[in-house]
Amino acid sequence: MAPARPFEPTATTFIAVAAGVNALLYHLPLFCFAARHLDLASFTGDLTLATLLVVLLSESILALGLLALVSQRLLRPFCMLMALGNALALYFVATYGVVLDETMMGNVLNTDRAEASEYLHPALVLCVLALGALPCWLLARIRIRPTPRARLAALALLCVLVTVGWCLLAARSWLWFDDNSKRIGGMIMPWSYLINTGRYLAPRLTAGGTPRQLPAATFSATGKTVVVLVIGEAARAQSFQLYGYGRPTNPLLSQAGVLALKDATACATYTTAAVRCVLSDLDSASPFSGRAEPLPSYLQRSGIDVIWRTRNWGEPPLSVQTYQRAGDLEAACAAAHCAYDEVLLTGLEQRIRASASQRVFVVLHQSGSHGPAYYSKYPPEFERFRPVCRSVELGKCTHEELVNAYDNTILYEDYFLTRLIGVLGQLKDTAVLLIYLSDHGESLGEYGMYLHGIPYLIAPDVQKKIPLLLWMSDEFVRRKGVQLARLEAQSRHSQRDIFHSVMGAFSMHSAAYRAEYDVFSDRFGNR
Repeated sequence: MAPARPFEPTATTFIAVAAGVNALLYHLPLFCFAARHLDLASFTGDLTLATLLVVLLSESILALGLLALVSQRLLRPFCMLMALGNALALYFVATYGVVLDETMMGNVLNTDRAEASEYLHPALVLCVLALGALPCWLLARIRIRPTPRARLAALALLCVLVTVGWCLLAARSWLWFDDNSKRIGGMIMPWSYLINTGRYLAPRLTAGGTPRQLPAATFSATGKTVVVLVIGEAARAQSFQLYGYGRPTNPLLSQAGVLALKDATACATYTTAAVRCVLSDLDSASPFSGRAEPLPSYLQRSGIDVIWRTRNWGEPPLSVQTYQRAGDLEAACAAAHCAYDEVLLTGLEQRIRASASQRVFVVLHQSGSHGPAYYSKYPPEFERFRPVCRSVELGKCTHEELVNAYDNTILYEDYFLTRLIGVLGQLKDTAVLLIYLSDHGESLGEYGMYLHGIPYLIAPDVQKKIPLLLWMSDEFVRRKGVQLARLEAQSRHSQRDIFHSVMGAFSMHSAAYRAEYDVFSDRFGNR
């Protein structure tokens, strides 16, 4: 029996079929979104849905046609890579409701190996095999017959003309596309993740390598001062008892003399941009903020002893005296919870006491409440809210299970911060300030969204509203003349306040300082 001949379409036929398969196979979340937000019983709704399909087809046909004009040999390997990328992207869009915009691609590119491993699930493997590997196997059996370049150019031109004509006739659907452009653009495969990866990388590849150096600083106070900045992960203010949450998620902090500053918002919904904002003297939306000298490097250069300890990632390049990852601390950790954020406290009091500097700045960057494996972020004895979600496919858990697992991470955060306050309370005759804030919030299924990283303009408040807590020693309150009533009355806080508030805590003066962003200044809020 003669072996079966491979399928041998022309390049134009291959492009048309590939565009159709791509539109129908990898866009179920997009069509479901359209079905939920369109009146399909109306002519306008049906027309808009048809326009969406035309746009999907035309984008792929045009892109593949232009690629074929460069080299028809690239069509098959590109489609194989597209199938694998689409399978991965489709899984995360369908499972977590993410939008693959520039923000999310930055989040993806900055995820470390340990964090990425939390997303591994048999369903992910099955999705990649069925929608990625299988199409690659089928594509490997295809032999594409060359098509004259003139015919390929004609196909691309016809595609443009038909699409423009259709969109002009379907003008009544434009408003819907404009209103939902962020969501739609983040679900179109593969252009959502390809284009937005390029958008994220382009300014970083072209930016200068040397950060902008901040002005020289002076200090107007004497005596030892210690400022500890704890950067939490994915903790949302709505789940903190200190902010009115109905559950006792902060039983210890509620009795520890902590001040919860009101109405605090994150600059971004993903770690790298949010941490850059926390450590920058400028608004993180500024194109220059990524190249500015970050706060720890600035303080170190100004003579302050800086200690950075982390169980996370995403900080800008730093020039500090002490940089320690969790692995560097585990050998000396004798506590019961060395596999969790408490490892960051290992020998911290001794390190601070041993410093010869009168000014010490400590940053503890936590793993915190990062999903989807919330159940793995706290020791077993902190699992007080039950039952809990033990799957990384959050949509398969009940809302109660998901919230319980997440709330347990906040309960452990309460313990961590209280233990840290106990450590700092041992530093007698020292002005000590503890600042805790989260990098961003978290979605727990509200509006069908999970995790974080939704574009800021359309992100729900649970991803933007964050806790911002202060604890001050009596010596710090006395030296700084802190008026607690004024702090309690403040509102509209931002991650932008941290840079200038830390400078204020150290009585540090330079042209970079902005009193209107210093919570300890009587000019705070005049902006």
